[in-house]
Amino acid sequence: MTAADITTALTRFGLGARPDDPLPTDPRRWLLDQFDRYAAAPPSIATVPTSRAVAARLAELYDQRRDLREQYGPRRQRPPAAMALVPPPISPAMNSAAAMPAADPYRDARQAAGRDMRQGYAAAVAARTGIALTTTTPFVERLVHFWANHFAVSADKLEMVGLAPTLEFEAIRPHVLGRFADMLLAVERHPAMLVYLDQAVSVGPNSTVGQRGGRRAGLNENLAREILELHTLGVRTGYTQGDVTELARALTGWTVAGLARGPAQRAAGDAAPGSFVFAPALHEPGDRTITGTRYPAAGEAQATEVLADLAASPATARHLATKLARHFAGDVPPPAMIARLEQAYLSSNGDLPTIYRAIIASPEAWVPAPVKFRTPWEWSLATFRAVGTREVQPGAIVGLLNQLGQPAWKPGQPIGYDDVAASWAGPDAIMRRVEAAERMAGRTPATDARTLGAKLFPDGLSAATTQAIARAESPAQGLALLLVSPEMMRR
Repeated sequence: MTAADITTALTRFGLGARPDDPLPTDPRRWLLDQFDRYAAAPPSIATVPTSRAVAARLAELYDQRRDLREQYGPRRQRPPAAMALVPPPISPAMNSAAAMPAADPYRDARQAAGRDMRQGYAAAVAARTGIALTTTTPFVERLVHFWANHFAVSADKLEMVGLAPTLEFEAIRPHVLGRFADMLLAVERHPAMLVYLDQAVSVGPNSTVGQRGGRRAGLNENLAREILELHTLGVRTGYTQGDVTELARALTGWTVAGLARGPAQRAAGDAAPGSFVFAPALHEPGDRTITGTRYPAAGEAQATEVLADLAASPATARHLATKLARHFAGDVPPPAMIARLEQAYLSSNGDLPTIYRAIIASPEAWVPAPVKFRTPWEWSLATFRAVGTREVQPGAIVGLLNQLGQPAWKPGQPIGYDDVAASWAGPDAIMRRVEAAERMAGRTPATDARTLGAKLFPDGLSAATTQAIARAESPAQGLALLLVSPEMMRR
């Protein structure tokens, strides 16, 4: 065991050192022991709206819209505000957009729901950050963040602002130390994923609902494509467009109560909003052949069997091994480490702790030189931990992550945020970190950055960093220099 190993455990495997924590005497054992201490549902998560609560609020908004349409007609028919003072019609049968009051109830209902969703989102970001700042299992928390980005959803639309955080809390955290197949199934059935990739409104062409036709009755392939391309096999692994279509057909009927629209919502029935529902009336009947395997007609179980086989595929093992090796051993992942992780996956039937142990055992992950440039999220956590912060205000952390270019749960696309330096190390991005470091240092009680640096990096700061801090004109400037030093920027 060397001082460099301790630094690597704290920074590359963990989330950054805290000055008040004792240093691990056995870095590898310290990482392994975290599996026994990890809390899947820490108390702060209980204060964040669940997917059921978010779905209930959205269902309330949809009901309001329906009532307004019945009262005033479609929103696009409403008159300008100046014309909205026309008295209401005498007969309900004459009800029309002319009866719209000066205030816009459509807009007001959406804005009220939007405020609720944004408040819940900010609370979730603060809770996620708070967990990372106080956890005694930073390696496992890093893995939670890794899988949440692997199964990325994006809080770009009203429906997703509140739902996106719940995927991590409800589908990733409980399974991060389980089997990949179980995590995969939990993710694909979660309302955030079903809504984000439009699976909730997918209708089999020959299903009961599909045969009736209608503008909103059609097959949607988004979820099927991302399952194959991003979640399991990976790109260019031999699957075809025909496999995508067949998987999309197998998935029909997987929907969400209260959040589907049009005929899909009626088929979902009266289950509690946010509940996963299999709606037979939406399901495409018949057998499927996907990546060469035949799946007999079996309703909901058909897609479940496909997911189980995809999780067991050697292509999935290689895809996941490559991403994990890239995350822990460099932007160009070492082939020997990929092969080692791939074998660990296949030999254990996708048992995630077995793979994590293989990562810890890989010498490529323990080279002394930093191998990864920290993303804005990673850098923010490392700097907060470095100065001893244990709690953040919701608005402040949302604003910081927005400024740095990596807002939580908002990658903008299903592939998630990039995990390579080229995406985060540009001059403008670095300057934003400098500005944030200066603000943070200005709010931190006077700190000797040289002493702090020695605690954060047991193998020592570089001569250049030490000299820069020594020349600082004030303790605050010295701390700011430490927070943007190469040691803090990389892991």
